[in-house]
Amino acid sequence: YLLINCPAGTALIHMGMTGYLRLVTEVTLPGKHDHFDIIFKNGIVLRLNDVRRFGSVIWAGSNPQQHALLAELGPEPLTGKFNGVTLYQKSRGRKITIKQFLMDHKVVAGIGNIYANEALFHAGILPTTPAGQLTKTRIVKLVAVIKAVLANSIRVGGTMLDLRDGVEKFGYFHQELMVYRRSGLPCVRCSTLIQQDRLGKRSIYYCKKCQR
Repeated sequence: YLLINCPAGTALIHMGMTGYLRLVTEVTLPGKHDHFDIIFKNGIVLRLNDVRRFGSVIWAGSNPQQHALLAELGPEPLTGKFNGVTLYQKSRGRKITIKQFLMDHKVVAGIGNIYANEALFHAGILPTTPAGQLTKTRIVKLVAVIKAVLANSIRVGGTMLDLRDGVEKFGYFHQELMVYRRSGLPCVRCSTLIQQDRLGKRSIYYCKKCQR
């Protein structure tokens, strides 16, 4: 979520899967997928475009941290609040798969499908492993790997830059993906073919030799 603080309160903006913001002039006519404008006094407009319409703009009032969308979010993954000890404690007794566990935003905020798949590969953990069965040592390693994968992706510009004009434009981290969207291709470590399955409503990608 992006939080925009105004004199009367705070607006929450979520990009969904395909949303992006751009600056235009007040006289620029909205396009087919332009849905929301913030108009500044100088005539500049901050315009939200969202092809799939999964994004949202919500008025959160004067205490946004208490809004239902934010109040139960887990810690940001690149902060000290997200650590191996805490994640291990949260995982105890959980039968949910570790992949689904990582994508629960009440557990940790902002780990999407791409980075969950990539982090689990680097940590050597099979996505279907029940979260509660992982040892503390493996959880601590997983947290370190998640931070490293996310930091590296940010450094090189992310995986997918945008979907403007309906065309996917990839960031440079796309070139470093080890398993995501590589089903049927040889693993970069052991040459075993990368597998693709469905878990919940999302795809999982993994190497059955390197991950257990």
